[in-house]
Amino acid sequence: MTSRRTAAAVTVTALLGLSGLASAPAFAHGSMTDPVSRVSACYAEGPEAPRSAACKAAVAASGAQAFYDWNAVNIANAAGKHRDLIPDGKLCSAGNDKYRGLDLARADWPASRLDSGAHTFRYKGTAPHRGSFELYVTKDGYDPTKPLTWSDLEAKPFATVTDPRMESGDYVFQGTVPKKSGRHLIYSIWQRSDSPEAFYTCSDVVFGEETGGAAPAPTASAPSEEQIEDGKDESSVEHGGHGDADPSTGAEETAAAPAPTTAGTGGDAGGESPDAAETAGAEATQVPNAPAPAAGSGAGSDELLAETGGDAGTPYLAVGGAAVLALGAAVLFGTARRRRTQQ
Repeated sequence: MTSRRTAAAVTVTALLGLSGLASAPAFAHGSMTDPVSRVSACYAEGPEAPRSAACKAAVAASGAQAFYDWNAVNIANAAGKHRDLIPDGKLCSAGNDKYRGLDLARADWPASRLDSGAHTFRYKGTAPHRGSFELYVTKDGYDPTKPLTWSDLEAKPFATVTDPRMESGDYVFQGTVPKKSGRHLIYSIWQRSDSPEAFYTCSDVVFGEETGGAAPAPTASAPSEEQIEDGKDESSVEHGGHGDADPSTGAEETAAAPAPTTAGTGGDAGGESPDAAETAGAEATQVPNAPAPAAGSGAGSDELLAETGGDAGTPYLAVGGAAVLALGAAVLFGTARRRRTQQ
């Protein structure tokens, strides 16, 4: 191995190891808790020993881990193309096989009682971000024993909101629920505006009394703060709570913005270009999906950082650490080049 290749290998290893990119955790973001989503209800019952028949079947289909990861039902690069990306029958899992148990077509999912008219909705935000919510309800004649399709939902959302306020770790917003009766489903889409990532939930609801001779639905309960805290050790995603530092604002869940392309200006027999390698080191200083400053404010705006789950030092620590790594890379490549010239 040439000195340059040795330097490159050392630099890449150092970059991955020191920046945490080699095994970066995924940051969870949340789920609907009023009305309670399927995944939240089954997590609250306990992933290892759920009480309801529907949650038992869902855990049997997906495994317990999916429910410890209750707040990460997402698509990393949705960018608003929800209907194109999620096939019929897989709306509740967002087409993610990990959560396939959420798509089980059954009429006994734990449900929330819901009345038509004004309602206050709550969405637990374990890693808050700017974005918009859309809530859809199923059409009259909805049959929960059949796989949920896009055509089962009303054509337009009955409630939409952008950047709702947070209250005790929940997004809280108002909506007017259409007049319905019997068992239905509320489908929520949370599309982030600071990245293409989106999150999805299915909440089973009952208006008045269930019809068609159906047995009374088990009552859905949202996970308590104690349950959320206790489950962190079992979760495979990070729970960046409101106000906690979230330096990657999405980590593995969110694709990084494409880096600018810079053509190399030379190379050796091995096809390696020192200029391209140095450019790659410089690109490491970029922070994917870092929160942008609010208009008319500095980059450390408390309001914006609160909404994105970071703190005042988050972007600067990330940039500073990457800059140090890039500087180290430049030194190593420079040393390798000098050695080659001297040979």
